[in-house]
Amino acid sequence: MIPDRSNAATSDAEKAGAAQVPAAESTLRILRHLAGRAAPVAASALARDLALPRSTVYHLLATMAEQGFVLHFREERRWGLGTSAFELASGYTRQQPLARLGRPLVAALSDRLGESAHLAVMSGSDVLYIVEERAARRPALVTDVGVRLPAHLTATGRAMLAALPREQIVALYPDASAFPDRTGRGLRRPRELRELLRAVRASGYATEDGEVAEGLRSVGAVVRDHAGWPIAAVAVTWAGGDELTDQMSAEQTVTEQTLAGAVRETAAVLESRLAR
Repeated sequence: MIPDRSNAATSDAEKAGAAQVPAAESTLRILRHLAGRAAPVAASALARDLALPRSTVYHLLATMAEQGFVLHFREERRWGLGTSAFELASGYTRQQPLARLGRPLVAALSDRLGESAHLAVMSGSDVLYIVEERAARRPALVTDVGVRLPAHLTATGRAMLAALPREQIVALYPDASAFPDRTGRGLRRPRELRELLRAVRASGYATEDGEVAEGLRSVGAVVRDHAGWPIAAVAVTWAGGDELTDQMSAEQTVTEQTLAGAVRETAAVLESRLAR
């Protein structure tokens, strides 16, 4: 009688597939880690930060280098992203999944609140607006699709910055020269930014008051990807008065909290749709 080896072959294939999954996960973790750094990283640092065996890291880096996803800077003994990784990012940008998924949600948010709403992503130390919904009979805004603004001045930027690692914040804002201003009310030093971002993390949303345009206020909430990385932010802008105040009035506080709740709900819905 000839033994039936089909089940054994299937079992071996399943085991091989299962064994490849951790390698695929480690590869993606390495790429994400490199993408989140301002400069190339040593292989030993990757192994330490990701809690991976050095031999595994070197093997995966060599394979990714062959395919162009990473580059080895020999003189520096460090690794950075390669052109294939850039091609992936370009493909993502061309397909515009964030804008496609976010546009109806931002439109619904604007209709619900009767205020202008927008969706933005980080681009270096700027925010780039990718969706803009203007409410009727509301003040004109400087934001629009394709417009860039300094992230530290905007509610969307602050919401995303608060979700970044400390090292990334230091790299983006090393000193006072990294803080351009628009209305004379913006942050001026790294210490001020650190304090503000702590407040954003504590409240769960970010605000700005006349720092982008005088007389306008905004509230924003971060949108994270499946790994917790700040991929975008949703915000609403409304007329908040021109006066400079140290304490918001009770009415302003209620308005801000109401809008913040709606913005956070929209960000959460977008997160869930991106995760599908």
